[in-house]
Amino acid sequence: MPEMTSYTPGMFCWDELATSNHAGAKEFYKNVFDWNANDSEYGPGNFYTTFELGGKGVAGGYGMDQAQLDRGVPPHWNVYVAVANADEATAKAKSLGANVMMEPFDVMEHGRMSVIMDPTGAAICLWQGNKHIGAQLMGNNGSFCWWELNTKDVEAAKKFYTELFGWEAGGDPNYTEWKQNGVSIGGMMQIQPEWGPVPPNWMPYVAVADADGTVEKIKANGGSVMMGPQDIPNMGRFAVCADGQRAPFAIFQSKM
Repeated sequence: MPEMTSYTPGMFCWDELATSNHAGAKEFYKNVFDWNANDSEYGPGNFYTTFELGGKGVAGGYGMDQAQLDRGVPPHWNVYVAVANADEATAKAKSLGANVMMEPFDVMEHGRMSVIMDPTGAAICLWQGNKHIGAQLMGNNGSFCWWELNTKDVEAAKKFYTELFGWEAGGDPNYTEWKQNGVSIGGMMQIQPEWGPVPPNWMPYVAVADADGTVEKIKANGGSVMMGPQDIPNMGRFAVCADGQRAPFAIFQSKM
């Protein structure tokens, strides 16, 4: 996929790590995906990291503050979707049953955003880009390529996201495929009882050339593997993993 220069509304545009060990996370992702960390100070002793691959921004990251840690917020990846107007999209999400966790606010000159929780309990961020459009690379090895909603109410999620973003919901009874303008951009699965106490969540996938080799790097650098590597017939090979602070993410090796 070529370098991204813009995102149409409804496209996944950015992924952002919230971690309990900023330095450790930067080292982990450097060793696993060859991401370089470009830090910008946004307050005394507080830094926002832009993870870069070949000089192109692919994701962000920050250390959670003490208030978040005291509330027991676990390390996680935030998933962003581009919108034309953050205020209007947030109001629409609320009218469709979402809980607004953070009302729209400006992120300096970079853009405007909000954080919502969909009616099934999964959090997602809305991004109205200005100076910062989102990731400069998408779909290349070492960058994000797929986003998957794990939920306890597939039908409610279908209704919400098709109305909010205009996505199409296809696939089969076991796996929903999200499409925007006919192009597959993500998926959705029903959380199964055997998974244990998994809350509704959005799982971002990183494209890799070798899923098995990447899994070995993840384990060698203090991460863990919760599922796989295993094949998706006619599609590729994937694994569900976590970094050293237990922030979950997935990897995908395409056969296409």
